[in-house]
Amino acid sequence: MKTTFISLLYGLMLGLGLSPAVAAEDHAQHGHGMAQDQRAVLALTPPERAMLLEEMRGFLSGVQVITGALGKQDMQAVAVAARGMGQKMVHDVPPVLRAKLPPEFRQLGFSVHGDFDQLAMDAESMKDVSYSLNQLSAIQQKCVACHSVYQIQPQMGINGSH
Repeated sequence: MKTTFISLLYGLMLGLGLSPAVAAEDHAQHGHGMAQDQRAVLALTPPERAMLLEEMRGFLSGVQVITGALGKQDMQAVAVAARGMGQKMVHDVPPVLRAKLPPEFRQLGFSVHGDFDQLAMDAESMKDVSYSLNQLSAIQQKCVACHSVYQIQPQMGINGSH
């Protein structure tokens, strides 16, 4: 029975124009193999790329401070950390860089900054750890969505150099 199934599978693959090697390679792409990155490329100069990556590391550090403060129920520290990642950060982005970023990326970024401002206000006024954790989770969902859609690559020069 097993031999018949394998023969049938092999025949079906050949009939579809697939070799076993191609099928195995395709399967590897969905497992732990080397899949191609299909995310949209944000082509930035090295300084622009560094600035954007620094902002993302700042978000990650800030989220760590917030989660630590929430664990201690220190809502004032939550508010201070969240406010540091709010709309005031938007003004630090040079207009030239902002113009290079797709409108959807900018919109998501503005939304995340606004969400951090809201988290700061709610942490101070409500002092509800669970509520703040839910807000932080919603913010992180936006981070995951953005990282799922975009990748940052060095901008190629005219001669193909970075």
